[in-house]
Amino acid sequence: MTLVAPRREARPVRIGRVAIGGTAPVAVQSMAKTPAADAPATLAQVFRLAEAGCEICRLAVPDRESLRAFAWVAARSPLPLVADIHFDHRLALDALASGAAKIRINPGNLGGEGPLREVAREATRSGAPIRVGVNLGSLEAGLARSLGHTAEAMARSALRYVADLEQWGVPGLVVSAKAPDVDRTVEAYRLLAGKTVWPLHLGVTEAGPGTAGLVKGALGIGLLLSEGIGDTIRVSLTGDPVTEVHAGYEILRGLGLRRRGPEIISCPMCGRCRLDVEAVVAEVQKRLAGSLAPHVIAVMGCAVNGPGEARRADVGLAGAGDGKAVLFAGGQVIRSVDTANAVDQLLEEIARLPAGGRRAEEESEAGV
Repeated sequence: MTLVAPRREARPVRIGRVAIGGTAPVAVQSMAKTPAADAPATLAQVFRLAEAGCEICRLAVPDRESLRAFAWVAARSPLPLVADIHFDHRLALDALASGAAKIRINPGNLGGEGPLREVAREATRSGAPIRVGVNLGSLEAGLARSLGHTAEAMARSALRYVADLEQWGVPGLVVSAKAPDVDRTVEAYRLLAGKTVWPLHLGVTEAGPGTAGLVKGALGIGLLLSEGIGDTIRVSLTGDPVTEVHAGYEILRGLGLRRRGPEIISCPMCGRCRLDVEAVVAEVQKRLAGSLAPHVIAVMGCAVNGPGEARRADVGLAGAGDGKAVLFAGGQVIRSVDTANAVDQLLEEIARLPAGGRRAEEESEAGV
């Protein structure tokens, strides 16, 4: 049984070397948050995002100075870059000439049909796709008056401009319609999914900081992905964009859509706890930072939540009391260890695992 409905079929589009839509896996995006004109700082952040697993990165291009920075970063970037353009269509034209793998525009604020046609012509010439990105807070005034700030208004706005760009021959489009709340975001994408063939970029915009932002992003993106809707995602959070990338992969992992890097399962702790679970988890995460192997690692406080409940783990550690812990795998105890060196012992067992983990090896042997 799967949590996810069959994937909606979207026409494949390439953003640099990254394919979205079609049979490509759901791609994880983020956006640089350094000052747009600070090219060295922006490039450093792009490299950090790439190391975290980000596959597409968006950069704001609000003026000519930031356009020069964009061109400098694009020439050195490990990731395909998306130029985020508002108000001045000439910035979009120059960004396309400066190495943008895609441009994101909100067509309603580019100045009308003439400028939009120019952007379409340049995108067609360069071969770069356009993301039609509509946000609830920047709807055209006419639609906002007639339909209010609704999901229907967002979807209708996006589809209007998609139809224009298709008519003008743009070879690749991506569509988004984001709101700062889950219900209108989900409704807008459901409307879009049935009315366009292009890939959909998912996200809840302005979701907020910390736990609140993570919950809203996970709910909105997760609900849509579970319905087979969505081809690329960004978890919009206040703060370090690397957190957005990690959150994106965790959403995909939770739905069984992608596995990247280790998954740590740990108990919530209670009065039976015989291990400093929080400290051990933090140490394991620190020492496995950068690992791409999709191992499942358990850290449990006691025997109740140990080998039995965590039997799906490739390897795990459970508190046993009196300065002892047990290492286990597949629901069976391997050996007892001292808690003083338990993390070292756990890491040694992880190093012995096959690249895909024991579960992947067992599935391969079984022909799954």
